[in-house]
Amino acid sequence: MIETLKALEFTPFILSFKLALLTTIILFVIALPLSWYLSQTRSKMKPVLEAITALPIVLPPSVLGFYILWALSQNSPLGAFLEETFGVQLAFSFAGLVVASCFYSLPFMVQPLQGGFESLNRHMLEASYISGKSKVTTLFKVALPNMKPALLTALIITFAHTVGEFGVVLMVGGSIPGETKVASVAIYEMVEIMDYTSAHIYSLIMLIISFTVLLSVYLFNHRQNRKFGSFV
Repeated sequence: MIETLKALEFTPFILSFKLALLTTIILFVIALPLSWYLSQTRSKMKPVLEAITALPIVLPPSVLGFYILWALSQNSPLGAFLEETFGVQLAFSFAGLVVASCFYSLPFMVQPLQGGFESLNRHMLEASYISGKSKVTTLFKVALPNMKPALLTALIITFAHTVGEFGVVLMVGGSIPGETKVASVAIYEMVEIMDYTSAHIYSLIMLIISFTVLLSVYLFNHRQNRKFGSFV
């Protein structure tokens, strides 16, 4: 076991964490205004937008990965445009994994943020508007500071979900060592060649990381609930 551990290549974990960090940052920038809009709007298009953002939860990863791969390939108008204009090829590249992960993890960032915004006291938001504060100022100075549990949940769950991705990243990125071979893909390949010892070690690391992340979120939310509950 010790010799196997020393011989293991941990680059897939580095790639997984790098992918998860970039995806989380990008999705936060995208999902923050989107979730704020969804929480405040009364538009008839709201259910449609909510269904679109939640689609990756129920859509098979292979289906989502296939369409993303097609969209990024040279056979699609977008892929051809990027290749001819900028010389960029996203299919089977780390950049393509980031794009795919942003689509796949979108609901895990949007839904907690939207739920946090919707749980805020509307009188507090209205008081901010009456005092002359803009919507942007209200978002950053009033809303976000009062929904820390939802904010933390969105960030950590998105990060953890991206680390554990398999179907989408395999479809879009394949398994290029040092480029697109993330931890989940490495585990799959180990099982394929019946290297169960290495697969056990990789899987145990992923299990510990996932449990630690979830435990941290629940402990923080529990403490926040107790803190606010003590003022009631």
